[in-house]
Amino acid sequence: MNEALRIAVVGHTNAGKTSLLRTLTRRVDFGQVSDRPGTTRHAEAVELRLDGRRAVRFVDTPGLEDSVALLQFLSRQPGDSRPERVRAFLAGPEARAGFEQEAKVLRALLEQADCAMLVIDTREPVLPKHRAEIEILASCARPILPVLNFVRDGASRRDDWHRALEESNLHARAEFDVVAPFIGAEQQLYTDLGTLLPARRAQLRAITAALAQAERERRQAACRLIASTLIDVAAQRRGLPADEFADPRRQQAFVRDFQGQVGRHARRAVDELLALYAFRADDAELAQLPLPDGRWEDDLFNPELLLQAGKRLGLGAMIGAGVGAVADVALAGLSLGAATTLGATVGGAVSGGWRPLWRKLQNRIDGVQELTVEDPVLLLLADHLLALTRALARRGHAAQQRLQVRGTQADEGWLDEGLRDLVRELGPARGRPQWERRTGSAVADADRQALESALARRLDGRLGQESEVLEPVPQRRRLMSDG
Repeated sequence: MNEALRIAVVGHTNAGKTSLLRTLTRRVDFGQVSDRPGTTRHAEAVELRLDGRRAVRFVDTPGLEDSVALLQFLSRQPGDSRPERVRAFLAGPEARAGFEQEAKVLRALLEQADCAMLVIDTREPVLPKHRAEIEILASCARPILPVLNFVRDGASRRDDWHRALEESNLHARAEFDVVAPFIGAEQQLYTDLGTLLPARRAQLRAITAALAQAERERRQAACRLIASTLIDVAAQRRGLPADEFADPRRQQAFVRDFQGQVGRHARRAVDELLALYAFRADDAELAQLPLPDGRWEDDLFNPELLLQAGKRLGLGAMIGAGVGAVADVALAGLSLGAATTLGATVGGAVSGGWRPLWRKLQNRIDGVQELTVEDPVLLLLADHLLALTRALARRGHAAQQRLQVRGTQADEGWLDEGLRDLVRELGPARGRPQWERRTGSAVADADRQALESALARRLDGRLGQESEVLEPVPQRRRLMSDG
């Protein structure tokens, strides 16, 4: 790869320059993002590294604050060309006084950049100050790519900005929502730059290819993570002596503890997905995943959700607490004794083959009540983790509000046969409690690894097909909201 491409990110105050850089570099901690104008006061550099190499060096610049006055001032500077007049301004006292902020921008563009990305808040009307900014930036004789921001906002004036840019002879432009980027928008941004930088076109194609490969690898890693978590939960098995189980308070504590352990598996998966997509640990909240501290509005053991999921799995209305006391589940699939007390389902009673069944019979002889997670819980968990993965892939690193993700819900028809088949493939895990990762470390079992790989391939095929669509599907926005 050639020397790193140098890009100055410029624009009006509070247009989203720092936000764009957070998203392009996946640096949630870069700079300061705020609704207050003039947050960025100095030019600051940040790098995009691909395959361990510096691919792009961005320079984040302050906002242009008084462009109309500066344009008039530049017209009075000595020089036969506009770049000469800009340099005369930068050498004079006003560049360190009244126009100090603007001077930082122009100096970065002239001395530290091969081109500029002009970030435009399309919610703003096109005003004389904006036209003056464009004329001033053009005076630096550097290629300029306008980046239209917030184009999906209901207040966007995108068409007005298209006309204004054409009138300023800026016909190449890109659209990029820094809070919720379009699928493929990042790669498209560098492709658009290639029209302005023909000498760098091959380098930009390499950057685009590397970004696409990195996205595929993130998606594949997410699928492996989800598959491993589903195996952990399917393999989770806890037993309690029958005499202790007969005590209602001990029984309730046993079930709550079991559910809490399921929640910890889910929470670990959420944290690992957030880290994989370079977000902070508190950047997302899954409204229907459990945590012991009670922060969630709902959980995987919500009877109504389980009822919907059970219907999608073909289990009819036999949905209770989503936890099976499998010692009292007979071959005929009938719920007896403690299983009835728990409101347990019988859908997963024989889903794991003969090995789990033999364990159930042995526990019945030994007088042990044993809990496992039923298929509807696994279906909901898979649904929610997939929803989170989709949302993170579409979320910009400048978003300041916590992401709330809800599953698509079984009655919306999204939980198709493919996801039901995936849950059924978890059957072998039910008879192998040693497959559960208690501390998050890997389990050295070839059969477990083979199942994880098979599940991950199925999930990757599903998400990969969706990511091929560059434009977002409107109804999929139900998977994510900032609130």
